[in-house]
Amino acid sequence: MNRLGLFAYALATSVVALDQAVKFWILEIFRLPERASAPVLGPLTLSMVWNRGVSFGMLTSDAPWTRWALTAFSLLAAGALAVWAWRIERVLLAIAVGLIMGGAVGNAIDRIRLGAVADFLDFKQLFFPWVFNVADSAITIGAALLLWDVFMAPRKGAPA
Repeated sequence: MNRLGLFAYALATSVVALDQAVKFWILEIFRLPERASAPVLGPLTLSMVWNRGVSFGMLTSDAPWTRWALTAFSLLAAGALAVWAWRIERVLLAIAVGLIMGGAVGNAIDRIRLGAVADFLDFKQLFFPWVFNVADSAITIGAALLLWDVFMAPRKGAPA
């Protein structure tokens, strides 16, 4: 394993820790489920949503098997990315993989522990229709960086 792989693992671990710490605060300290919604600042509102689908509530289902299928998918994806991280040679790719791994594991922990993913960041005032969390943000940013790396980032030895 190289240093970038270790960096990806460290970033993933940081994302999981931040995601779970924020969710602990939202659920246990601030007690958002009892409030349902709370304005914060400007367009940000905290709104409690229990997501039983994939990121941003897509493919939502109340069937009990989906909880475990989505948990297994998240953990398999994180595992595949963990193996890939051993061979990463570009910083941007290490960041992307670390963010996606951490987000996938953070949401999988919710599904195992809570039965659904705790979503609470609400920017509907900006016409963004989904309520999401730190893990969803990490997955989305990581996926965008991954696409950038695959399609746009310059490669060694490539013609200029």
